[in-house]
Amino acid sequence: MSSDFIPVIVGTDINTYLTGVCFHQEYGIRPYLLGRDTMGVTQYSAIFERIRYDAGIEDPDGLVAALRAYAEEIPHEGRPLVLVGTSDKYVRLIVENRDRLEDLYRMNVPSPEINAALQDKHQFYALAEKHGLPIPETHFHRAGDPLDVEISRYPVIVKPSNGIEYFRNPFPGQEKVYRVDDDEQLRAVVERIAAGGYRDQLIIQDFIPGDDTAIWDSVLYLNSAGRAEFVTFGQVALQEHTATAVGNYTAIVSRHDRPMMEQLVGFLEEIGYTGFANADLKWDYRDGEYKVLEFNTRQGRSSYYATQLGHNLARYLVDDVVHARRKELSYVDGEVLFTVVPRYILRRYVTDETVAADVRRLIRSGRWMNPLWYRGDKHLKRRAFLLMRGYRYAKKYRESTWIREGDADAPPSRD
Repeated sequence: MSSDFIPVIVGTDINTYLTGVCFHQEYGIRPYLLGRDTMGVTQYSAIFERIRYDAGIEDPDGLVAALRAYAEEIPHEGRPLVLVGTSDKYVRLIVENRDRLEDLYRMNVPSPEINAALQDKHQFYALAEKHGLPIPETHFHRAGDPLDVEISRYPVIVKPSNGIEYFRNPFPGQEKVYRVDDDEQLRAVVERIAAGGYRDQLIIQDFIPGDDTAIWDSVLYLNSAGRAEFVTFGQVALQEHTATAVGNYTAIVSRHDRPMMEQLVGFLEEIGYTGFANADLKWDYRDGEYKVLEFNTRQGRSSYYATQLGHNLARYLVDDVVHARRKELSYVDGEVLFTVVPRYILRRYVTDETVAADVRRLIRSGRWMNPLWYRGDKHLKRRAFLLMRGYRYAKKYRESTWIREGDADAPPSRD
């Protein structure tokens, strides 16, 4: 199938693959990829026209040079190239160097100021409070300084405000998010992070009780004029449980909560946001409200459930930046199950009875999908790769857990 544009996606991970599925499914075309490393989820795929690897793309000049060279190689014959980033780092680099790329690529991303305000959690929580978004009790501490915070209750979560900078300083035992239970553990974690070389702000935040199903997700698209065109809402059924991957969702059941969806839309429109956004929330049964944990300035790896609900992510972007079409805001409703793990993992590790029953019902009724098994992808090695990946997941969940005794007793959702 021919098209009047060509997608170019930066990345090679699961988010990259599912973004590619959106383009292939909607338009029957094969996107071009630019990535740093080989990853099986995209390497063993037939839905991409070409994958170019370049170790220098995590540097601003390197990414710009690679994208400009790629634009010369791609036989687009005057058709616009549509650019999509699939990680915080790549989105930030694209945003900050947009003026060096927009003569060759079309894109919809936030301004550098807004992108920085959302990616840097120190700025984000101040902005959220200013605009009335509910957030957990939060303290900040600059790594390397003497620790001087007063914690009203434990446990708390410790995580970097600047995730991009944090992962530039790897160290043994490094985790994406730390959960600590007392002053002694807090001091030890803070000292370990500082010893690793990180010198930006750390977030020390009230841990909201509850298992994976207390976590919620929202996907939004705001067009180039800053108006929201769709918003979804979903309940996490399962997330990754290994220390370096907590916060990556492996299964979501779509839900609908109009007041919260309206609040998320209102916040992004008020601050002048444009592009895809992905919000993470947690239901706090102690005071009966959702707490917003963060906004990602891109689609997330689990955002494909919006496409399952009939709101293909690629279509929104292309209609906006290629065809200048505007859509009325849709508060997306409907029931689907999204997952990137085998069904037996869901049966064994989704412990909340209500959510587990919904998972089983959606599977029985055929309203579920693991898009890593996309039927349009005929790569000969893909099935073997995915089977091995499923086997590794069984080992991962068997040997690690983020949930501690008592967490699963907290009500996961609103009554």
